[in-house]
Amino acid sequence: MNSDHIDVRQHILDTAKPIILGKGFSAVGLNEILTAADVPKGSFYHYFKSKEAFGEALLENYFSNYCGRLDSLFSTQDTTAAERMLTYWSSWLETQSCDDRDGQCLTVKLAAEVSDLSEAMRATLVRGTQQLLARIALCLSEGAADGSLPPFANAEQTALHLYELWLGATLLTKIRRDRSALESAMQSTQLILKIN
Repeated sequence: MNSDHIDVRQHILDTAKPIILGKGFSAVGLNEILTAADVPKGSFYHYFKSKEAFGEALLENYFSNYCGRLDSLFSTQDTTAAERMLTYWSSWLETQSCDDRDGQCLTVKLAAEVSDLSEAMRATLVRGTQQLLARIALCLSEGAADGSLPPFANAEQTALHLYELWLGATLLTKIRRDRSALESAMQSTQLILKIN
């Protein structure tokens, strides 16, 4: 793949993300995305085989970027694992309680919608969330090792519990249009992790 191909493909994905975060996957037509990206309609299929393949690529790109941000945060050596965990959840609280679409959670936006429409997109969501959970579990284990977090009998299960808590809180935040659910998730997280 040449760099022009990659750049145009990435440009389409970057342009589409805020549009889809605002309207959902099904409600957005390819014309709207391609017009916003200033890409000729006929060239879409040069980059993506179908709208479903485009949706898979959008989710893969989202999780790749998200994992990159987590890797950067969790590899910081001048802080304890507990501090890194608090930074992560605090960032989640702030980004999911504001109106900035760029920081919104694509998983929360699309999970219920596309899981019933596309097995391929559902599988992409599963893979992406598993990658996130592995990173959270590793940070929890590092916290037990550095003494900043309690030892967990099963770091993977604790990571899953925390992620489910935050996904649910993010969904309630969208419903309520206030940050009370996310603030409650933070309080619960601090209790689970025994940090304040």
